[in-house]
Amino acid sequence: MYIDGYVLPVPKAKLAAYKKMAKKAAAVWKEYGAIEIVESVEDDVQPGKVTSFPQAVKRKTGEVVVFSWIIYKTKAARNRINK
Repeated sequence: MYIDGYVLPVPKAKLAAYKKMAKKAAAVWKEYGAIEIVESVEDDVQPGKVTSFPQAVKRKTGEVVVFSWIIYKTKAARNRINK
Protein backbone atom coordinates (compact mmCIF):
# COMPACT_ATOMS: atom_id res chain seq x y z
CA MET A 1 0.00 0.00 0.00
CA TYR A 2 1.17 3.55 -0.76
CA ILE A 3 -0.48 6.75 0.47
CA ASP A 4 -0.28 10.39 -0.60
CA GLY A 5 -1.52 12.84 2.03
CA TYR A 6 -2.44 16.51 1.68
CA VAL A 7 -3.08 19.24 4.24
CA LEU A 8 -4.46 22.53 2.99
CA PRO A 9 -6.41 25.58 4.15
CA VAL A 10 -9.78 26.19 2.50
CA PRO A 11 -11.86 29.34 3.00
CA LYS A 12 -15.06 28.40 4.82
CA ALA A 13 -17.02 30.36 2.19
CA LYS A 14 -15.61 28.07 -0.52
CA LEU A 15 -15.85 24.75 1.31
CA ALA A 16 -18.90 23.56 -0.65
CA ALA A 17 -17.10 24.29 -3.95
CA TYR A 18 -14.00 22.46 -2.66
CA LYS A 19 -16.07 19.40 -1.71
CA LYS A 20 -17.71 19.37 -5.16
CA MET A 21 -14.31 19.55 -6.89
CA ALA A 22 -12.84 16.90 -4.58
CA LYS A 23 -15.71 14.51 -5.34
CA LYS A 24 -15.10 14.87 -9.09
CA ALA A 25 -11.34 14.45 -8.65
CA ALA A 26 -11.84 11.33 -6.50
CA ALA A 27 -13.88 9.73 -9.27
CA VAL A 28 -11.05 10.35 -11.74
CA TRP A 29 -8.38 8.95 -9.41
CA LYS A 30 -10.51 5.85 -8.81
CA GLU A 31 -11.13 5.47 -12.54
CA TYR A 32 -7.36 5.27 -13.00
CA GLY A 33 -6.88 2.80 -10.15
CA ALA A 34 -6.68 4.55 -6.78
CA ILE A 35 -8.08 2.32 -4.05
CA GLU A 36 -9.60 4.97 -1.79
CA ILE A 37 -9.77 8.75 -1.37
CA VAL A 38 -10.65 10.36 1.96
CA GLU A 39 -11.46 14.03 2.56
CA SER A 40 -11.53 15.29 6.15
CA VAL A 41 -12.49 18.77 7.33
CA GLU A 42 -11.30 20.01 10.69
CA ASP A 43 -13.62 20.09 13.66
CA ASP A 44 -12.37 21.73 16.84
CA VAL A 45 -8.70 21.71 15.82
CA GLN A 46 -6.56 24.15 17.80
CA PRO A 47 -3.02 25.31 16.96
CA GLY A 48 -0.42 23.25 18.79
CA LYS A 49 2.39 24.46 21.01
CA VAL A 50 5.10 23.25 18.63
CA THR A 51 3.35 22.11 15.46
CA SER A 52 -0.13 21.29 14.17
CA PHE A 53 -2.17 21.22 10.97
CA PRO A 54 -3.38 24.83 11.48
CA GLN A 55 0.23 25.96 11.90
CA ALA A 56 1.45 23.83 8.99
CA VAL A 57 -0.91 25.55 6.54
CA LYS A 58 -0.75 28.96 8.25
CA ARG A 59 -4.52 28.87 8.67
CA LYS A 60 -6.08 32.31 8.62
CA THR A 61 -9.33 33.54 10.11
CA GLY A 62 -12.21 32.23 8.04
CA GLU A 63 -10.36 29.12 6.87
CA VAL A 64 -10.62 25.46 7.80
CA VAL A 65 -7.97 22.78 7.47
CA VAL A 66 -8.66 19.92 5.08
CA PHE A 67 -6.67 16.70 5.45
CA SER A 68 -7.00 14.33 2.52
CA TRP A 69 -5.32 11.14 1.48
CA ILE A 70 -5.31 8.80 -1.48
CA ILE A 71 -4.54 5.12 -1.13
CA TYR A 72 -2.82 3.23 -3.95
CA LYS A 73 -1.88 -0.44 -4.22
CA THR A 74 1.84 0.39 -4.67
CA LYS A 75 4.13 3.34 -5.30
CA ALA A 76 4.44 2.20 -8.93
CA ALA A 77 0.63 2.28 -9.23
CA ARG A 78 0.59 5.78 -7.73
CA ASN A 79 3.20 6.98 -10.22
CA ARG A 80 1.24 5.49 -13.14
CA ILE A 81 -2.09 6.90 -11.94
CA ASN A 82 -0.74 10.41 -11.35
CA LYS A 83 0.97 10.47 -14.74
